[in-house]
Amino acid sequence: MVAQTRTSGQPSPKKLKFRDKLVGKGLTTDALQKKLKQLHQELAEMDQEHVDVASLGPVRKDLINTSILLHKDRGVKAYTACCLADLLRLYAPDAPYTQNELRDIFQFFFKQLSLGLKGADSAYYNEYFHLLESLSTVKSVVLVCDLPNGDELMVDIFRDFFGLVRRDLAKKIEIFMADILVALIDECQSLPSEVLETIMAQFTDKNAKMDQPSYRLAVQVCNETADKLQRHVCQYFTDIIVDRAREEEYEEVQTAHDLIQQLNRACPSLLHNVVPQLEEELRVEQVQLRIMATQTLGEMYADKHALDLVQKYPTTWNQWIGRRNDKIVAVRQTWVETMKGVVINLPEMRTQIEDSLNMKFLDPDEKIRAAVCKLYGQLDYETALHHVSVQQLKAVAGRGLDKKQSVRAEAFNAIGKLYSIAFSEIENNDPGAIRQFAWIPDTVLYNASVSREVKALAEQVVAEFILPLPTPPATSSSKSSDIDEVAWTDRLLLTMRHLGEVAINTLYGFSNIKGNRPSLFDKFIVTCIEYNGGVIDENEDAVTERLNAAVKATALQFPEPQRAIEDLQSFAKLNEGRLYKLLKTCMDIQTDLKGLMKAKSEFIRRVEQASPSIVGTMSVFLRRSSLHIVNQSSIPTLIKRVQKGSDPLSSVAFSQTQPSANQSFSVFASGNEPEGRTQQTAHAAQLWMTYMSKHCPALYQSHIGEFSKAIADERNARLVEVCLHALAAAAMADAKVAPSDKRTVDRVKKYVMEANPRHAKFAARLMACMKNAENLCGEVVESIAENLDEVGPDKLVAHLAVLSQLARRAPDVFEEKSDVIAEFLVKQILRSEDDEDMMDTDDHWIADESLPLDLSAKILAMKVCRNRCLAHAESETALDIAQATIRMFSEVLQYEGSFSADASDNPQTKARLRLQAATSLLHLSTVQSYAQEVNKYFVHIAITIQDPVYQVRMTFLDKLVQLLSRNRIPMQYNIVPFLTIHDPEPDVRSKAQAYIVYALRNLPRQVKLQRFEHNFIRFLHLLAHHPDFQLEQESLPDIAKYITFFLELVATTDNIGLLYHLALKGKTVRDAESHAYSENFYACAELAQYLIKAHAKAHSWNLETWPGHIRLPQDILRPLPNGEASKKIMSTVYLPEEALTWLAEKSRPAAEPRVRYFEFSRTVHP
Repeated sequence: MVAQTRTSGQPSPKKLKFRDKLVGKGLTTDALQKKLKQLHQELAEMDQEHVDVASLGPVRKDLINTSILLHKDRGVKAYTACCLADLLRLYAPDAPYTQNELRDIFQFFFKQLSLGLKGADSAYYNEYFHLLESLSTVKSVVLVCDLPNGDELMVDIFRDFFGLVRRDLAKKIEIFMADILVALIDECQSLPSEVLETIMAQFTDKNAKMDQPSYRLAVQVCNETADKLQRHVCQYFTDIIVDRAREEEYEEVQTAHDLIQQLNRACPSLLHNVVPQLEEELRVEQVQLRIMATQTLGEMYADKHALDLVQKYPTTWNQWIGRRNDKIVAVRQTWVETMKGVVINLPEMRTQIEDSLNMKFLDPDEKIRAAVCKLYGQLDYETALHHVSVQQLKAVAGRGLDKKQSVRAEAFNAIGKLYSIAFSEIENNDPGAIRQFAWIPDTVLYNASVSREVKALAEQVVAEFILPLPTPPATSSSKSSDIDEVAWTDRLLLTMRHLGEVAINTLYGFSNIKGNRPSLFDKFIVTCIEYNGGVIDENEDAVTERLNAAVKATALQFPEPQRAIEDLQSFAKLNEGRLYKLLKTCMDIQTDLKGLMKAKSEFIRRVEQASPSIVGTMSVFLRRSSLHIVNQSSIPTLIKRVQKGSDPLSSVAFSQTQPSANQSFSVFASGNEPEGRTQQTAHAAQLWMTYMSKHCPALYQSHIGEFSKAIADERNARLVEVCLHALAAAAMADAKVAPSDKRTVDRVKKYVMEANPRHAKFAARLMACMKNAENLCGEVVESIAENLDEVGPDKLVAHLAVLSQLARRAPDVFEEKSDVIAEFLVKQILRSEDDEDMMDTDDHWIADESLPLDLSAKILAMKVCRNRCLAHAESETALDIAQATIRMFSEVLQYEGSFSADASDNPQTKARLRLQAATSLLHLSTVQSYAQEVNKYFVHIAITIQDPVYQVRMTFLDKLVQLLSRNRIPMQYNIVPFLTIHDPEPDVRSKAQAYIVYALRNLPRQVKLQRFEHNFIRFLHLLAHHPDFQLEQESLPDIAKYITFFLELVATTDNIGLLYHLALKGKTVRDAESHAYSENFYACAELAQYLIKAHAKAHSWNLETWPGHIRLPQDILRPLPNGEASKKIMSTVYLPEEALTWLAEKSRPAAEPRVRYFEFSRTVHP
C-alpha cells in the first residue's frame, strides 16, 4: 500500500539519539519548540532502510499527546507535524498508530497546512513544505483510505487542497498536492461523491485557464486518474441529467453539459463513458435535451482531440451528424452553429462535413440557411483556404440569391469577409488564394443585377469588404496621416483582373461615375436646404411639394422605398447645416480620397448622434452619391499603371461592340509574371480612364498638365491614346481647360495626321475644342481632302476617323470640303467590293481588333455621313442633308448589309454594315427633325434585334437600351425589346427583359402608360409587318409568343382592360401601307384579344370595358373609308380555323412556365 518498503541484508540499524521528554510540566513553549526542532532534524536525516524503529517508541507516543497536538503555538505544531510525517516514513509500511490515532494525525496535518501554508515568506514555510513533500513522496496519506470515517477525511483533504492551491504557492507545492490527491483516488475503494463534486467544481468557470492554480491542479489530478474516475464521472452526469430533466430543471442540466464541455477541453479521457450517454440524449423526445447534447457534442468535435473521439465512437458521430435533419428547427440551428469549430479542427472529416452543410443550404427554414452562410464568414483564412472546397464557397455565394433577405445578407457578408482576409495573399499572387477566393467579386457583382434588394447587398459588400475605403491612420502625425491612394487604386485594378464583362459593367454602375449632374441626390440636398426644417418664409406649399417630390424620386433608388421616404423626411427635419455641407463634400466630384474619408466619417458620426434609426438609409445614400470606388485621387496612379503597360494597342479606330460575355477579362493571363500582371493592370487602368472620359471628364480638371506631359511619350501608344482621350473629353466638357501651349498643340497636330486611327480620332476631337480651332481644323480637313486618293489604306482609316470627328465637331470647316469628301466616300469606299481573300469564309463576325482596313474604312465612312447629319440637326437644311444618308442606311438594312441588291459582300462585312446602319439610324432618331423620316424604316430597324449574328443583336440592344433609358429616341422603340423572346441566347433575352422590368418599376405612371400600354397597338402593327408573319397555323404560335411575353411583363389588373380595348380598336382602322398588311394586322388584333382574355382568366382579373378614349397613331394606321367596310371587317374572322382550335386548347388550364423561350424560325448564328 505504501510505496517504500524495507529490505534485509543491510548494515546494523541506526538508533534515535534524542532522549528528551516532550511531555511534562514546566516545559516552556520555546523549550518545547527547540526540542521538536532538534527531533525533526534527526528524524529527517534518518534513512528508512537503516533505522531501529524500537528506538522511536518514546517519541512516537509523546508526539500524539493532546498537549502537543492541541498546543497553541504554531511553531510547536509545525515541527510536530514534520516529526509525525517522518515517523510514518520510517515505520513504513506498518503504521505505528491505531486507526483512531491516524485519523487524528491526518486531521492535524491538513489543519496545519490549511492554516499555515501561505507563501515562501510566511512563518514555518520550510516545515510545511517538508510535510507536504513527505506526504507526497512516501504516500503515507493513503492510510486515510483505510480509516474509519476515511471518506469524510478524504473530502476535507480535497477541499483543503483546492483552497490552498489558490494562494499562488510554489510550483513544487502544487506538484506535491497533485501527487497526494492522485494517490488518494488510486487507493480508495469507493470515491466519495463529495470528492468528485469538489473536483468538478474546479471546471464550472467557463473562462478557467491553465494559469489558474486550482484549475491546473484539477486537470492534473483528473488526467492522472482518468481510468479510475471515468465510471464515477459518468454516473455523476447521468444522475444530474436524468433527475433534473425529469423535473424539467433544464438550467441544471445545461450547467452539467457546460461542465462536460469544460472537461473535454482539459481532460477528454475522463469522458469516455459519458459520450454514449450524450448519444442517447440525441435520440430522446425532449427537445431541450437534444439541443444540449447537440451543442455539447459539437463543441467536443470542435476540440483538438476530436478525431480520436470520432474514431472511438463512430455511431455517436453519425448520430450527431444526423441532427442536421432534426424535425425541430432549434436543434438544426444548434447543429449548424457548432459546425464552425468542427470545420476548423476536424479536417479529416471534410467530405462528410461539407456534404452535410451543403444539404443545409436548401433547408426549408431560412434561419438554418442563414446560419450556414454565417458559419463560413466566421472562418479564418487558413481554414477557408485548406479545409473548405471552392465548390462549397460557391454554394455559399449561391445563397446570395435566396428568396429571404436574411439569408442573402449572411451569404454576401460571408464571402465578402473571406475575400477581404484573403486579399493580401491574392495581391502576393498566391495561386491557392487566387483559385480559392479571387472569383468572389465577380460573383457578387454578377448577382447584383437580379433584383433591387440583391443590388443593395452587393453594393454594401463591395464597399465594406471588396473595395473598401482605406483604413484611417491610427495617429494624426504628419507622416501617418497620409492616405495610401496608390494602394487603394491598385486594389481596384487587381480586383478587375478577375471580373467578367457583366461584373465590370456592374462595378461601373456602383462607381457613380456615370449619371446626370446635378443628380437626384444633389436635388434632394437643395430641397432640404430650402425646406429649412419646416421653417419657410415664402411659398411654403411649393417648397414642401418640391421636397416631397425629391424624396420620392430619391427613395426609388433604395431597396426599400417606403422606409427610405420616412428616413429621408426625418433627415430633412434634422435641418443641420453641417450635415448638408458634409454630404455636398462627399458628393462633389472634385473631392479627393482624403476629403471623402474625413467627410464621410464625420457625417456618419453626426447622424448616429442625431438620429440613429436613419444611419442605414443615409449610408446607402452616401454609397450611391459619392465616388468611393474611383475618384480624382485615382487618376495619377491610373496614368502610371497605363504607362507601365507596353502592350501595343489595336489600330481599330472604334469599337462597335462590347466584349463577349464569354470572354475572360484577363486577356493577358498567359503572360509571364510580372509582365503579364503589368499588362492586365494597364488594361484595367485603361478601362477606367476610358469610362471616366466618356461619363465624367470633369474629374480631369486638376490633371490636365499630367495628360499633356504623358502624350509626349510617343513610344507608348496605349498611354498616348488614353491621355488624348482624357484631354479631349475634358476639353469638350469645359473648353477652358484645353491645353494651349505651343508644344502640346504641335503634338496634337502631329497625332491628327498620323496613321494610328485611335490617336488621330481623339486628337481631332481635342483640336476641335482648342483655341483657334477653326483654323487648325480647316487646315486638317483641307490637307486630308486633297490627299484622300493618294494615302495608303492604313492612313486612310486614320484620316476617316478624323473626318468623322470633325464632321460632328467642326461642321463649318468640314462643309467647305464636304462635296469632295462625300463623293470619295460613296464611290471609292462604300461602293467598293470586298477583297477576294475575305469572300471565302464561313464566319459571320469578325472582332474589332481583326477588322480589315477596307471594312474599317466603310464603317468610318458611314460614321462620317451620320455625324454630318447630327452636326446640322438644328439647321434649316437639316432634312435635305440627312435624307440621302437615311435612305442609304435603310438600303443597307433592306439589302441585309450591302449597299445594293446585287452586291457580293462577304458575311462578315454585311454583319458589320447592318449593325452600323441600324445604330446610326437610332442615333439619327434622337433628332426630332429626322425622327419622322427614320420612322419610315422602323420595321427594318426593329428587326435588327433578331439579326442572325449574335454580336449584331447584342450590340444593337445595348445601344437601344442606352437611348431608351435616357429618353433620347421616340417612344415606339420601347416595343422593340419584346422581339427578343425567341432569341436563342439567354443574355439577350435577360437584358431586354431587365430594361422592361426596370422601366415599368421606376417610370411615373403617365410616362409608363405612353411608353408601353399605348404602344401595344404599335406592337401589333410591328408583328403584322414582321417578315416571318404568315396567316398560317405554323406561324401563329410564334407570333402569339410575342404577345404573351408583352402581357406577362406589362399587363396588370389595372391596365388589362386598356390592352383589350386597343386590341378591339385594331379592327376599326386599316394599315397605312397596304391591304395585305391590314389583314395581318387584323389577325394580330384577334390573336391579342384571345390571349388577353386567357391571361385575365388565368390571373382571375375582371376584363372590364375601358371607359376612356384613345387616339390611335396616324403615322401607321388610317381610318376605314366607310361604315360598310368597318362592318365587314368586324364580322370577318381573319385567324385560320386551325388557329382558333389551337387557341381553344391553349386556354385550358395547364401547368406552363411563366415565360418559355422558343427558337426563332430565322437562321441564327450565335
